[in-house]
Amino acid sequence: MNQCFSPLTLRDITFPNRVMLSPMCMYSAGDDGKLTDWHLGHYLARAVGKVGLIMLEATAVEARGRISQHDLGLWEDAQVAPLARLVSALHGEGAIAGVQLAHAGRKAWGPAEGRGPEPAVAPSALPFDQPWATPHALTEADIEDIIAAWKAAAVRAAQADFDVIEIHAAHGYLNHQFLASFTNQRTDSYGGDLQQRMTFLLRVVDAVRSVWMPSQPLFVRLSTTDWGTPGGLTLEDSVIIARELSAHGVDLVDCSSGGLSPARPQAVWSGYQIPFAERVRRETGIRTAAVGLITAPEMADEIIRNERADLVALGRELLRHPYWALDAAATLRQEVLWPEQYLRARRA
Repeated sequence: MNQCFSPLTLRDITFPNRVMLSPMCMYSAGDDGKLTDWHLGHYLARAVGKVGLIMLEATAVEARGRISQHDLGLWEDAQVAPLARLVSALHGEGAIAGVQLAHAGRKAWGPAEGRGPEPAVAPSALPFDQPWATPHALTEADIEDIIAAWKAAAVRAAQADFDVIEIHAAHGYLNHQFLASFTNQRTDSYGGDLQQRMTFLLRVVDAVRSVWMPSQPLFVRLSTTDWGTPGGLTLEDSVIIARELSAHGVDLVDCSSGGLSPARPQAVWSGYQIPFAERVRRETGIRTAAVGLITAPEMADEIIRNERADLVALGRELLRHPYWALDAAATLRQEVLWPEQYLRARRA
C-alpha cells in the first residue's frame, strides 16, 4: 500500500515522495520577470526539507499575463538562466522541479486592478469586478499568438531543465475564463457549450505537449468548482474536462477551486477540497493532487493510503514550516532521506 513517503512514477520521472509544494505567487521577481536570490533561498529551503516536488509559482507566458508586477516570467530567453540555476540547486537536494505556466487574462497586473502597461485580455470584454478595468476581448488572431506564447514558454522551461510543467487553468485566470460560460460569451469556436469552451485549454495543452519531452509529466491545475457561481464550473464539468485532458496527454490534475468571481465559499476547513481530487481520480482514472488547508501528517498519509489522490500539495503550511516533510515522516514512522548536513538533528 502506498503511503505519504512512498515514491510515485509518472512517465520517466520518479517523485521521491508524495509531498508537493503548492504553487504560490511570491511577488518577488524583478520588473523583468527574472528570478531573484530571494527565490533561491525560498525554494531551496523546501527542497532541503525533502518536499518531493517543488512547484514554482505562476510564471507568466506573456508580460501582460502576469498576476502581479513582480511575478516570474518565461516570456523571453533572458529569463531562462536564473531559473536553470535554481533547478540545478533543487536537483542537488533530490527534489523534482516543476514550473506552473500561467496567463492572468482579465485578472492581470497593474497599479490598479487590470490596468497594466497593456490592456488586460480575456475571452469576452467582461471585468472581474469593480473597479477592475474592462479587458480587451481576444480576436482569433490574438488567441493564436497566446497559444504560441505558451509553446515558447514550454521550450524555455525545458531549457531550464524543469522536470514537470503545470498549466494554470484555475483561480479565474485566462484558461479558467475560457472554460466557464460566466466569463466566456463568445459565439465562435471558442465559445458555446462546454466542449467548445474547452477548445482553448486543449489547444494550449497540445501546444505545450508538442514541445515537452514525452518522457516528462504534464499537469493542469483546475478550479474544480466555482462554488455555485451562475455560469461557473461544477465538479461534474471538471470530471468531463479531466477526462479530455487525459486524452490529450495530461498526467495529473491539481484540484483546487474558485477564483472566477469575487465570491468565496461560505466556509473552508482542513482538507475541504480533498473530495474534489478523489472524485476526479475515481471517475476518470487520471492522477490527482489534493490541496486545501492540509497540515496534519496523518491527514496527508490517509489521502495517499486510501487512494483519494496521488500527491498532497501543501501551501501555507510549508510557508510556516519548510521542514514539514522531515517532521511528518518522523511522526508517521516512514523513511525519508535527511540532508547529510542535518543528520545530527534527526530524531532517533
